Amino acid sequence: MKNGILTFNSMPSIHSAGVTAGPLEKKKSVFAQSFDKLYEDERCDLPTNEDGHKQLMYDAVMVALSKAKKDVEKIDFFLTGDLVNQMTPSNFTAQALGIPYLGMFSACATSVSSMITAALLAEAKQANWLIAGSSSQHNAVERQFRYPLEYGTQKAATAQWTVTAAGAVLIGQNKPGTPSISCATIGKVVDMGMTDPLNMGAAMAPAAMSTLSSHLNGHSKTVDDYDTIITGDLGSSGFKLLKALANEQGLPHTKNFRDAGEEFYGMDPSFFAGASGAGCSAAVFFSDVYQKLQKGEYQRVLLIATGALLSPLSYQQGDTIPCIAHAIEISINEVSMI
Repeated sequence: MKNGILTFNSMPSIHSAGVTAGPLEKKKSVFAQSFDKLYEDERCDLPTNEDGHKQLMYDAVMVALSKAKKDVEKIDFFLTGDLVNQMTPSNFTAQALGIPYLGMFSACATSVSSMITAALLAEAKQANWLIAGSSSQHNAVERQFRYPLEYGTQKAATAQWTVTAAGAVLIGQNKPGTPSISCATIGKVVDMGMTDPLNMGAAMAPAAMSTLSSHLNGHSKTVDDYDTIITGDLGSSGFKLLKALANEQGLPHTKNFRDAGEEFYGMDPSFFAGASGAGCSAAVFFSDVYQKLQKGEYQRVLLIATGALLSPLSYQQGDTIPCIAHAIEISINEVSMI
């Protein structure tokens, strides 16, 4: 590994995926038909938002396992994370599943950092089957990072809406014809001195550009090598900035660029600049993008998940917002790599 560049010679496969989402996502997300389980209640009919958050992730895992006809007992490691204090929803999910657990935190980039870590374990032949993913729950996250919902504060046009969603993938040894992980890039923390938690798309865009450049240079690729390069989740304001940064660096061919946060609610202005949350990129990557790979609509994709590494305490103390982006390349390989 050099400068965060990783290559997976065994090309671990993503054997199945499960995505769950809340009632607003059922009504408003353009991806709702691609999700596996949708709830009528934000708390999944449980007493607290955090209980509902846990249930989202638990059900996403069980959906992924069911699709692959795998029992929980067969899974070697569970890697996931969320945005709530000390990742308690993920911790309680791990308790309920009873799988050896590695809690992951890269904020909204956790969907990809968990897959990278799982692929590393599979590549090293330290595990046969792993579950990776991430989740978020609107009410729990909003009251932690911004204001309680009852406060009714006005949001800026650059603000993003935390989704209620979870995504999980089952990763194992290579299976020909299955979406497989060929390489990845672990990003560096980028801090441009921004302090506004209601403009995180702009704060994260330079980190996305940094990781995109590192990935293309480190793996000798161009943007045209991919059917799509999809970030998550910059939202409309951050995505616009990313495309401007790409043009400045000589990458003008942005026709195959997408952003999960911008697309999630169909550019509905009610959601300001779009969607965010650790469950946003997971829900889009593990449903729409994964299904397009399975159907052959995509042959090679680059997923770049972005995260703002702030906390309520760092914001209150006036600190800037350090950001991260991790990239993972997934393609269809017809030849066994075992």
